[in-house]
Amino acid sequence: MNQFLEINRTGTYSVKYEESKTLFDSTNVIPMWVADMDIAAPKVIVEAIQKRAQHPIYGYTIYPKEYFGSIVLWMKKRYGLLIQESWVVPANGVVTSINFAIEAYSNIDDSIIVQTPIYPPFMSSVKNHRRKLLENKLLYIDGKYHIDFEDFEEKAKEAKLFLLSSPHNPTGRAWSKEELTNLMEICKKYGVVVVSDEIHADLVYKGHNISFASLGYDRSVVLNSPSKTFNIAGLKTSYAIIPNKKLRFAYQAVQKNAGIESGNPFGIEALIAAYNEGDLWLEELKSHLRGNIDLIKNSLKANRIPIKPIDTEATFLMWLDCKELFGIHKQITDFFYKEAKLGLSDGILFGNGGEGFMRLNFGTSSGVISLAMKQLNEAYARKH
Repeated sequence: MNQFLEINRTGTYSVKYEESKTLFDSTNVIPMWVADMDIAAPKVIVEAIQKRAQHPIYGYTIYPKEYFGSIVLWMKKRYGLLIQESWVVPANGVVTSINFAIEAYSNIDDSIIVQTPIYPPFMSSVKNHRRKLLENKLLYIDGKYHIDFEDFEEKAKEAKLFLLSSPHNPTGRAWSKEELTNLMEICKKYGVVVVSDEIHADLVYKGHNISFASLGYDRSVVLNSPSKTFNIAGLKTSYAIIPNKKLRFAYQAVQKNAGIESGNPFGIEALIAAYNEGDLWLEELKSHLRGNIDLIKNSLKANRIPIKPIDTEATFLMWLDCKELFGIHKQITDFFYKEAKLGLSDGILFGNGGEGFMRLNFGTSSGVISLAMKQLNEAYARKH
């Protein structure tokens, strides 16, 4: 039985579906933008939430020992990463934690490095906290993204903080150990604190993600969550792994000052169930997503559409080079939104290097992917 079939999200107050009506000025656009999946969470999570829901009181909730133990277990069995329970700081969202880290590890007007094109909250968080944004633009060479280490080192000389996306959103790169080690050595040389967003770490298609925590750099923080992996982002449950006691206390102080201490009772149950029993489901999900990648690539090739899909090493997000489709970016977005009726994320939103690109969320059923490709092909045929 295929457990990754299309699911109707009507009536669930879904951001992806409800806001697409306004964003794309249409009710018949297939929404393929917001980074959550149109795929049911695994049965073990649904059952854990249902069991907790049977108790009719949903009050303030502590993080039990099982919560921390599940995270330690997951890191060990999935990545061979040995962490201590005391290093884990519960949180209610990775983006929230990025903002807390900026507050904890930098001051107004301090410089912070991000690698563009990048998930938009990386840039907006820096600017909203009145820090100086330093863009280490990734090098796009022969259809693949690489780190410009020379430029990175120049910027590290003045930076207090580096916000790393690993695996990288939107390009889908799963950084190699050599690349991460080079970044670490530069940051170590100049005393830069590294905050690594590893929310897509479980969705690497070859081998496994190399966590920045595995490099032994004392001035680093790893942010993670089961939210992308198991499609439970709405439960607002995440965590930071901070081995350095001084950095951990600084982060905790900022989070506590924001009034965030207790957890979401359903999110806690979901995390424990996912990390203790979700391995098999995750492997089946990755197989399904690989199939969707192949569907998209094969369709573009068969129909000779001049869109270059960047090799997706990780995530359920595909970065599309559409520069040969039309010469003007506005024509690209109009083609997707108005002609093909596909609600992809506009590449310009991802900053420097995003013009001429679009991001496609393929975390859905193969039927929806096939329909999306049919609409794309027919729209292109009408234009040519």
